[in-house]
Amino acid sequence: MNRLLAAARLNTMNPLMTIGIPWGIVLLSFVINLAVWGLTPASEQPGGGITGGVASLYITVLAVFTQSVTQLLPFAMGMSLSRRTFYLGTALAALALSLLYGVALSALVAVEDATGGWGLRLNFFAPGRLDVDNAALQVVVSGAPMLAAAFLGVAIGVVMKRWGALGLWTLVIGAMVVFGGLVVAITWRGWWGDIGTWLVAQSTVTLAIAIPVALALVAAVVSFAGLRRVVP
Repeated sequence: MNRLLAAARLNTMNPLMTIGIPWGIVLLSFVINLAVWGLTPASEQPGGGITGGVASLYITVLAVFTQSVTQLLPFAMGMSLSRRTFYLGTALAALALSLLYGVALSALVAVEDATGGWGLRLNFFAPGRLDVDNAALQVVVSGAPMLAAAFLGVAIGVVMKRWGALGLWTLVIGAMVVFGGLVVAITWRGWWGDIGTWLVAQSTVTLAIAIPVALALVAAVVSFAGLRRVVP
């Protein structure tokens, strides 16, 4: 257990990287959106304005956990921590960070709702259906996608550490081919309307919790399998 906690604490060795940069980026995005809403008619939209700026926090967390594998794994193995211990410690850090960020986002959503969208009807920290009007549930709704982002970052880090730049570019190109092919196929078959109808019919719990958790589990299994053969 002590070695597991030591592996988890490795992810907190540089708080500027793990906490400062993600929140600095999302707060910068918030300030920019706030300025746009204050200086343009965006606040006059029916139902208030929605922005996807909070996604920057999730994307940055993904990058942070990618670096956790590429930069911390050699150091961890130099401390005689096994790959398994390092992985479990990183997974524990991802769970703790997702919960912490979920609580922080839930508090910010509460302030956002209480101030009428910061006085400008700006829905930033929980746009659209992601605002569930329940503090406890909001923690999970905001935290589950964060967990998915963290484990996707770990998986990408494993690819980079095991196969290098070639593996990363293969992953990027493969994703472009798969998703690009899906877009072409959906457009060709005229399924966009059906997909939109299906998404609207799903509950917030399904979209914001069930799907991200399932994605996190898949990424966790794949990354653990790949990490076993990574050379530091």
